[in-house]
This record gives sequence, C-alpha cells and structure tokens, in this order.
Amino acid sequence: MVRSYLRWGPTQAFGIICSPGSNGLFDGKLAYVPGLEDILVWDVKKAQLLSMWHESGHRAEVTCIIRSPTQDTFAVGYADGSIRIWNARSGTVEVALNGHKRAVTALAYDKEGTRLASGSMDTALIIWDVVAETGLFRLRGHRDQITSIRFLQTPVSLDDPSTSDAVTVSTAFLPGYLVTTSKDTFLKLWDLNTQHCLQTTVAHRAEIWAMDINPAEDNIITGAGDGEIKAWKIDRAALSLGLREGEDGKIAKLILPLGNLPNSNNSRISQIAFHRSESYLAVQDQDKAVEVFRIRSEEEVRKKMARRKKRAKEKKKDKGKEADGNAGEVNMANDHTPDEPITLEDLYTRHILVRGSGKIRGFDFVPADASLKGDVQIFLSLASNAVEVWTIPSPAKLKLDSATEATRAYGLDLPGHRTDIRTLAISSDDELLASASNGALKIWNVKTLACIRTMDCGYAVCSIFLPDDRQVAVGTKSGEILLYDIASSSLIETIKAHEGTVWSIDLRPDGKALVSGSADKDVKFWDLEPVNPEGSTSSSRALVTLTHARTLKMSDDVLGACYSPNGKLIAVSLLDSTVKIFYEDSLKFLLSLYGHKLPVLSMAISSDSKLIVTCSADKNIKIWGLDFGDCHKSIFAHDESIMQVGFEPRTHNFWSVGKDKVLKYWDGDKFENIQKFEGHHAEIWALAVAHNGQFVVTGSHDKSIRIWEKTDEPLFLEEERERELEEMYERGIADSMNREDQQVNGDTEVAGAEATTVNKQTAETLMAGERIMEALDVADTERESWVQYEAATAALSEEQKEKVPRPTKHALLAALGDVEPAAYVLSVVEKIQTAALYDALLVLPFAKVVSLMHYLDDWAQREWNVALTSRILVFLLKLHHHQIVANRTMRTILIPLRIHLRAALKRQKEAIGYNLAAMRYIRRQDEATRTAELYEEGLDDETIKERIAAGQKRKRVGIRA
Repeated sequence: MVRSYLRWGPTQAFGIICSPGSNGLFDGKLAYVPGLEDILVWDVKKAQLLSMWHESGHRAEVTCIIRSPTQDTFAVGYADGSIRIWNARSGTVEVALNGHKRAVTALAYDKEGTRLASGSMDTALIIWDVVAETGLFRLRGHRDQITSIRFLQTPVSLDDPSTSDAVTVSTAFLPGYLVTTSKDTFLKLWDLNTQHCLQTTVAHRAEIWAMDINPAEDNIITGAGDGEIKAWKIDRAALSLGLREGEDGKIAKLILPLGNLPNSNNSRISQIAFHRSESYLAVQDQDKAVEVFRIRSEEEVRKKMARRKKRAKEKKKDKGKEADGNAGEVNMANDHTPDEPITLEDLYTRHILVRGSGKIRGFDFVPADASLKGDVQIFLSLASNAVEVWTIPSPAKLKLDSATEATRAYGLDLPGHRTDIRTLAISSDDELLASASNGALKIWNVKTLACIRTMDCGYAVCSIFLPDDRQVAVGTKSGEILLYDIASSSLIETIKAHEGTVWSIDLRPDGKALVSGSADKDVKFWDLEPVNPEGSTSSSRALVTLTHARTLKMSDDVLGACYSPNGKLIAVSLLDSTVKIFYEDSLKFLLSLYGHKLPVLSMAISSDSKLIVTCSADKNIKIWGLDFGDCHKSIFAHDESIMQVGFEPRTHNFWSVGKDKVLKYWDGDKFENIQKFEGHHAEIWALAVAHNGQFVVTGSHDKSIRIWEKTDEPLFLEEERERELEEMYERGIADSMNREDQQVNGDTEVAGAEATTVNKQTAETLMAGERIMEALDVADTERESWVQYEAATAALSEEQKEKVPRPTKHALLAALGDVEPAAYVLSVVEKIQTAALYDALLVLPFAKVVSLMHYLDDWAQREWNVALTSRILVFLLKLHHHQIVANRTMRTILIPLRIHLRAALKRQKEAIGYNLAAMRYIRRQDEATRTAELYEEGLDDETIKERIAAGQKRKRVGIRA
C-alpha cells in the first residue's frame, strides 16, 4: 500500500523590520521597506506593522522600490529580474513585468507616471508602458550593472487643442531623454524618441554607484566607488536643438563637466539624492553616515563673496594705514575688479553629517512639513534590520549655534534582531518562542507573532525553556549560562559554567536537571533547585537556579549533548566527528557512533528512544539504531553544512536545516525526503520543533523567523517527485529560450542591436501559450465538425437536412454554456495578463497562428475587444512576416480581416474624436464663463490667467450627504 503523509506549508515570515537588499521609502507617516520577498508598511511613529504585501508562490528578494507620481502605486524590482506594480491601498499586484535576466538594480518613473525605466545586472535598460502593461523597447550599451536611472523630458499635454495630432500621440513617442550610470564608469544620455544613445561620457576612474538630477534638471551629481563626487551641467539649449555640429566640425556635447564636490572620505558613494522641494543634497557613503549639503542660490553666493571681500579689505586697511599713496591707488584699483566666478564649493556647502546607529543601506528625504519649522527630516533604512528618522536643523539654527547636530526623531528596532538568529526554543505549551542572537534575547507570541519581551544578552549559541516556562536558559560564546525571568524581563543569574563556548544545553525529560556541553571538553550536569526571591510568598511559583552536580570529562571539544526521551541515555558529539552514548545514571560508556568525515553539529533522538539522527559539516545525515549503534542509512542531504536536526514528536519523521538555505522533511524509516522548503534567503542556523508536532520554526542569517505548519492535505511521494521534475523541466525550457546566442562580455563590445524588443519566457508564459493552443484545438475541432456537417447537408433538401444528426457539441464548450468557438478562444486570451501576452504568442507554432487569424477576423467583424485584436494582429504580422508573405493561402484570411478591422477601428476613432471634441467644447465654455466672472470683479489680465490656471488643478473637496 502506498504510504501518504500530511503536507506542510509556509506561513508568513516575522522578525523582519527592513531587509538590506533594497532601499526604503518614507512619506512622513508610513515607511515602505523591503522584508526579503515582501514589502512591509510600517507606521514609524507608532512602531506598528500596518500591512505586508505578499504574493504567494513568489520567493525572489526585493532589490529596488520606487513610488509612482500617482502616489497610490509602487514599482518593485526583484532578484529574479521581474518587476511588480503594487497597489498601495489594496496591497495587491496590479501587473507583473518580466524582461530582465538578472536582478533589477534601478527603477525610475517619468513625471506623468506612464512610463517606467528599469536597469539590471544584465546590463540591459528597458522602457515599460505602465498603462498598456508592456515593454516598449530594450536599450543596450552598458557593459556592467546599471546603478542609476533618471528621466529628462519636456511635458506635453495630450489634450491640448492647439496640437493637431494630439489624439495620435502614444506613450511610445512621448518626448524625453534618459540619463543612466553603470559600474562600467560610463554616464550615458539616451534619446527615447530615436531609441539611441546621444552621448557616452567616461565619468569616473572607478565604478559609478550613484547619480541624481536636481529638480531644475540642469545639473547631475555622480558618485563613484573611490569616493569621488562630480557635478555635470545639462545644456538644455543644445538638448532642444538635438545633435548639431559646431564650427570646428565636432558634435556639441550635451552633458558638460562642472567639477568635483569636496569629500573627505574615500569609501564608496552608495546613494545621492536631491530634496524635491528644499535646497539640500544628501550623499551616503559606505559607512554609517549621510552627509547633507546645502545648495545656495546665486544671490546668496554673491552676498557671501561680497562680505568676504569686505572683510579682506578691512584687514588690509588696518594693516596698511602707514602705507604710501601708491598702495592706496592699488587698493582703489582692486575695488573695481570684476566678480569672481562661482565655484562648486560656493554653491554646495557642507551642512551637517547624519550618523545612523548601524550601517546605512539607503535613505529617503521626508516631504517638507510646516510643523517642522524649517527643519528637514531624513529616513534611514539600516542593514542591521532597523529604520530611523532623523531631523536636520535648518540653516538658521546652525547659524545661532554651530554645534547643533542632527537628532533622531523616531526609531524602529524592537520587533527584530540586529544580528543572525543563532538559537530558537519553544515553550512546553507551544505558545511562546524564544530567539537569541549576538546581543538580544526575544520572546514571541506564536499565535500573534508579536515580540512581547526583549532582553540584552551576550553572544547566544543555545537556549532552552526551563520547567513551567517562566525562565529561559541561554548558553553563550563566553562560556556562561544566563537565566532570564520572562515575567520581569530581567536577567536573574549569570553562571560561569565553562571555560569555552557553551555549544549545547538540554533539559532532562523529568525537568529536574540540565546538561551542558562546551568547547572546554567538559559535559556538566546541573540540578534545578527552587529559589524564593525576597518578599515572595511560598504559594507563588518559585524561580529556579542551577547547581553543579557532576562533570564528565571528554577527549575532545564537546559540540552537542542531549538526553534520550526516556531519560536513560545521554548522547555527546565531539569535535573528532564521533558521537558517544553514555548511561545517564552511572555515566558508563555504552556506544560510539563513528562514520562522519567532519564534526557532528547537531543530533536528535526519536520520542521512542530507538533512533538517533546526526548531522554534520560533511553534508550528510546518518540514522543510527540506539540498541546496537548500527548505522541504518547515510544520506547526502544538503549542498552545504547541515546545522541542525529535530524529530517530529511521536514519529520517526525528522527535519533538517543547512547553510544551503533549505529546510527538509525526512522519513526516518524509509530514508526518503518527503518535502523541501525554500523560503529563507541566507543560511539557516536554528531549528525548533513544536511539542504538539503541528509546526516547526526556523531562524536564519537573514534575521527572519519562519513558521511552517502542518496542513490536512495528503501528500504522496511519487506525486511530489513528479511535481518537482515538472518544475525543473519548465525552468529548463524557459532558461534555454531566454539564453542569448551573443553574450555580453565586460571586455568586448556589446553584441547585437542597440534597441531591441522586450521579451522573456517564464513558466507562466509557457503555460499561457499552452492554454491558447488548447483553446484553438477545441475551437478548431468544433468548427471543423460544423464545416463537415454543412458540406454534407449542402445538396440536401430541408426535410433531408432534419434527418441528418447535428454534430455533438464539444463537452467543454457545452459545460461553459454552449459558447461559440470564437467566444471561447477570446475568453482564454483575455484571461492572460497583458504583460505575458506577447511572450505567450511567441510559443505558438505557425499552424496555430494561421488558426488564430480566423478568430481575429471573427472578433473584428463582431467588434469584440478591438484593441486586443489589433495588438495581437500587429504583433503576429511583425513576428511571422516572412512566412505570411510566402504563404499564398494567407491572402484569403488577411483581406477580409483588413476590411473588418479597419471598419471597426474607424468607428471607434470617430466615437473617441466626437467625445474628445465635446470635452474640449465643455472646457472652453467653462473657461469663458469663469473669465467673464473674473472680469466683472475688475481684475487685471495676469491675475485672471493665474486664477484660471489654478482652477485647472485637481483639488480635494468635501461632499456632505
């Protein structure tokens, strides 16, 4: 009989405040920060997690976040090269865009929010149409990872009545330019109309890591890996004229160097950003600091230069009172010297240095707030799993007191660890979870996932709940065992237990003793004795302390010690890669388990005390019998060192975690892998199995804690292996289709055309293509049966036709309500996401394309989704142009299709033109009415124009019921 198991599944990760893989955004109240594969929305002032944007099944880490000008949507780039547009209100994905082969490293919206530019580690630059949800084109020219992207453009009003071709302007042809930087040291300017690079500048000697353009769009600031900061001028006049040859025959440069900004630090510049409304520039280096520059206006600089001259003149005057008349003439001549040129140091002056409490991953200027009284706030996302908001004093405050420093306004660091989670422990009732790292012990509520206690500790290596779950014992790297009281959130006692690291502690099944193993080659046994603190009554439950009972000396460093569930045996793992089994009462030697090539890092004994599982740094798991010490099976279990194992209670199934970021579930009797979970993004250090066997907890180097729960869904090993093979096969097909013949090499020129189409095959697009082919097969079968029926009955009379049986309706079409074949194909195509449609059509063989053309003709004739029909037709004509031209039978399909589609498009164009003309008429009527009212008030022409322009802006209005 085939054995079945119950399937386990992941729940949400917790313990994450802000992961270091991406930047974070802050709007003055809410922080939008990466939480590994999720986006976390925090209320920073209340330290409260408001929502988590999670897409089930998607495990790639967030690498880049940017907010759209529409404010309600965010573009998020991921490590797998995908981009998702998230709706902030609903917390759902509006569209997924796939085009990059590697991680997305830079994103930028244009001012209207209709176009999105993305750069990646694959050196490609892609322009996306957000409205149409498709990629417009891919630009290639950089030789290394793209680090920054910014739009430069002249806004065009699409509904301007003075523009004759306003209706025909599409997103693909909006005017605009793009400025990009890369690790290849190049600064590039792209023309989005011609889809070509206008200028390439070798901007730095080292890799360019950061760039931003000022709000006036006339200056560029770039930062390099060697700490150099350069300023560049954008020649807007030359840009408006395009590429022109000068008098010397050379093409005029559009981006010109201005000079270097002062920077005392030689570390890498990670981010540069201008404040959108205030005159500040912030530069973040690789350390814990963000340097803020104040941007002076030209008038301020002139005044300061005049004051400087005046002071110099007064000093000269004081020194040269006894000088002769010639010197006086020289001074008079100096008074009329022309103004000195303004330097970058005069324009960009150091304002203040903001130092975070940890290494800074990114920053974001907070929008100007009147309540700050001239001050500006800056949001810091730290690599240590924390976020902070700092207040930058205004220039007026610094003028009054030059010692004024930036102050920390808010901080969010309690709901997560600063360093790796090294140990986990679950209380006996499975309601509390203890997690410990280097510096902190935290207690979590398993049901609500809330952090209820935080206590300082040393470098924690192991931990366990003591009886009654009132205390937690923590073993540290310094050889101490720390006892904490959860109720008072305090350290009760520090016991100097060992001379070396305490690698393991375990509680005896009867709850009256504890064992600890250490790198000092000692296994120590401790008795738990009650201690009544002063002032406590005898009726209250007493706390316990540890009293040393006996010591077992070993020949090598002890890496682990654990009791058998029946309390009769104790297992000790040593640095010499062996495991020794002793009787617990007499400490008499029983068995020696040897076979691992590297030290055993963890071990676990089954609840019936019959099996012991050991895991090692040699990537193997060995299953042993405790009766004779024989090795039942040795399994190559993980691709890296296996850190911990644990048995599921009352079964021989066990769990293992390793440095390969994978959690695995095993059958200890059949020696088979039941399930594999890939959720963590870094090494998994810790594992804890619930006492009721309903969930398991893992802790990782990525500072996250994840709970994996048992479900009621049955699992069969054969089906699970088939599913894994299918996923591997689909990934392999997609990867082979995405592989380019001409690779981009850092030492050679970029292969291929500069501008290409955007496409990328994924498992989803392959499945979408299969669904289209299946729908075409069903529809073609139905159409063919009706064609045969009509051919058979064409020469028959009406009476004879009635005797011929009608063709049987296809079962699928009948189940959907007797839909027509053309309607069924349209419903299948409409369900495919717009972003994946073109990639799905690429999968279709030419025979299916010919079949699809028949249905396009039906849709055009009946005016079903004319926009979708037009897009599919244009794409297929471009893709299969040569085959269509060479195939004469296509004329019979294309000629009626052209007639029907042109007629449908003409009717829609007339309807849109009529509606647009009506809206322009209504606007002119409204403007004329308001102008007449303003003239009646006696205002001048300029004031009237300003009032009308202000009235065209959208305002929030309150509506009363």
